[in-house]
This record gives sequence, structure tokens and C-alpha cells, in this order.
Amino acid sequence: MNIVTPAAACQGGDASISALHPDVFQSHILARLDGPSLASLACVSSQLHALSTEEHLWRNICSSTWPSVEHPRVQETISTFPSGHRSFFFDSFPFPVPRPLKLDVDSSALPTELILAIDVYYRDEVIYSKVEEIETSSSWFLCSPFRVDLLDPKDSVSTPVKYFGGSEDETLLKHKEENLSLSWIVIDPTRKRAVNMSSRRVVSLQRHWLTGDVQVRFGTVVPGDERRGSAQEWVECGVVVTCCGKEGGEMQVREVSMVMEDMEGKGLNGRDSLVILGGVMGEGRRNGNGNEGKEKYEEFQERKRERKEEKQRKERVLDLVCITIGVAGFLTFWSAILFK
Repeated sequence: MNIVTPAAACQGGDASISALHPDVFQSHILARLDGPSLASLACVSSQLHALSTEEHLWRNICSSTWPSVEHPRVQETISTFPSGHRSFFFDSFPFPVPRPLKLDVDSSALPTELILAIDVYYRDEVIYSKVEEIETSSSWFLCSPFRVDLLDPKDSVSTPVKYFGGSEDETLLKHKEENLSLSWIVIDPTRKRAVNMSSRRVVSLQRHWLTGDVQVRFGTVVPGDERRGSAQEWVECGVVVTCCGKEGGEMQVREVSMVMEDMEGKGLNGRDSLVILGGVMGEGRRNGNGNEGKEKYEEFQERKRERKEEKQRKERVLDLVCITIGVAGFLTFWSAILFK
């Protein structure tokens, strides 16, 4: 009796694979693969491609990767994507890599609604999930600063993670930085596209000096719209997760919010934010894995600091010129009076 192992089946090509029943191959081999592995396997042969593109395989992968996508509204939207969950995974799994974007500022092309699917992880285990729907066509949204708050300031969500509070030393803070991660998927149901705007890994972590709350920041830096000024040459899509709790008790999530800021630290309005998001979605699949986030964030912060210092220098020079002109005018006035 010949036994065909999974490895031999893959290495042997179509002839070996045909020795296995498709249901057995899918349930015992393909169902154990993650998204990138399944996508790679689909490129081996036409038969593997047919077996690897089954909708139920990709739905299971999406659900295990992002529990929030099991929300009925998200499932309804994913069903309209060209290849269903497979298309959604290819859009959402890679993380944005900064590069020039084709920004469409035509108002008719802007989405009228967005769906946000958010998952916060600790050691790759989900501790908070949320789906938020945003209506984006109103003049109030388009003109107001873009900000998404998933929790009311008075609310908090309990987690199974231990909270060390204000007594945390740098080692414990480092532990949180290394073990907390986040996925923030933005879905455009009209264009049937999605993008993951999280850096996945933490880019900045600090503790509030008074309350002891820990602010964890995830940020994605993308090219902005230079036509709207040099301040938007680069834009940061920043997500802040604030953790609090009682000493030695369970950690609670008190804030999960997203903002868009330019290089001067000013918040972008809804319209400009939609343009940026649309540009990132339009780039299609990206090669980022989320590890570049901290480096790009630090580079962005350094550029902001340099820009601020340059602005302050120009203001000091302008103040000096104004003072000099004022003094000169004062002396000229009194000289004219004294020697009249």
C-alpha cells in the first residue's frame, strides 16, 4: 500500500496530488496553512490553484487572523469583493509601504462610507475587537478634523492581561511594547477595497506621569498631497491605545483612537483623509510586513522636529527685524523732534 505524504504530494506535482481525494487534501493540508503559504502554493500548478482558492479556506484564514471580520456587516461587504475573502486578505494582510501615491481629489470618487475592523492583540491573542461604520458624505465630516474614537471617554474594556500601573519599570514597558500589536483595517464597500493602516507593531510607548496610564501608539506614515502644501508632504495615520487598571489587577483598554496628522502636527480634515486612504487603497498589494513602522515613524518625528525648529528660527528672525524697524523708527521720530 502506497502512502502519499503531504510533502511528497506537493513535491510530486499534479500526479501525486491526484492520488489524494480533494476533500482530504483541503481538510488535512490546505486548512493548516496560513494565508501567505496558501497563496504561494496556488502558484505551483493549475490543480493546486483550483484547490487553494476555495472560498471557505480563505474565510477561515481571515476569521482566524482578524476576529472582527466575522461581524455580519463585514461579511456582507467581503462577499462583494471580486474573489471574496481571498481578495480581502490580499488587500488587508500586507501593511502599507511609503511610496508616491496617485491621489484622486475628485469629490465624486470619495467613498460615502467606511467600515473599520479593529483587533488589538497581546501575544497574538485578541484582547479587543470592534467594527465601526462611518458615514463620510456629510459636509460636517468632510470639513471637520478626522478622528475616530472607538470608546467613550467614560468606558473601558477589561482584558486578561496583568496591569502593573505606575510602578512599571522599563523592562515591563518593553515587554508590553514587544507583545502588543494591532490591526486596523479600513474597508471601502463602494470600491470593494480594503487596506490595513496599522503599523501592527508598537512605534511609541509612554506612561502618563500623573495617572500612570500607558499610551501605546501604532503609526503608519504615507506620502501626502504636496499640492496642498509642503506640510502634507508626509502624513501620519496614528492609532493610540491607552491602557489603565489597578495595580496588580487586569489591564483595561480605555482608549482606541485614530487621527491623521501632517508634518506640522495639524489634524487633516475628513476630505483630505479620505484622499490619503483612497490613494493607499489604490496602490493594490504591498510588500510591507509591519516591521518598518517604527523606523518610518521615528523618521517622520525627526522631520517634524526639524520643521518646527526651522519655523521657530524664521519667527525669531522676523521678530528681530520687527524690533529693529521699531527701534529705528522710534529713534528717527525723536531725532526729528530734538533737532527741529
